[in-house]
Amino acid sequence: MFDYPRPCAGMLVVKGDAVLMLERGHRPRRGCFDIPGGFVDAGEDLEAAARRELREETGLTVGKAEFLGFYWDRYYLRGFGHFPTMNFYYLGRWRGGTPRPADDAAGAEWVPIASLGRRRRRFAWKHMARVYADLRRRLRAGPLSREPQPRRRVRAAATAPPQ
Repeated sequence: MFDYPRPCAGMLVVKGDAVLMLERGHRPRRGCFDIPGGFVDAGEDLEAAARRELREETGLTVGKAEFLGFYWDRYYLRGFGHFPTMNFYYLGRWRGGTPRPADDAAGAEWVPIASLGRRRRRFAWKHMARVYADLRRRLRAGPLSREPQPRRRVRAAATAPPQ
């Protein structure tokens, strides 16, 4: 059997000084912390896949997102074994709403970025420590880009045409 890599995409959502973490509800790695994300569908754009997975697993959406990085790892499927994964992550700012765990997520919580790696619960995948190191480095570089604010239209006072 060939071990061709499978592409995966995920969305890190930042709210203040916290990041959204999910608890995996299914095997493999049930109960471990994970990032909203999953396998990319055939023909699907990577960012669109990250947004779809975020919406399916939490009900949340984000505005403008920026690419954070690419990370190799591997995934285990019972009866098949391990195969390599190519994990592409995007970074977005929370805009509103309460994450509601769904799909393969059993729980969702906002975790202080400073405490990542010092939590009792394990990360689901080895590459996640590198993802969070890159997240910290990216946030030290400056604030995430904000959504452009819609321009407010100023209505001209209605006046009668001159006679």
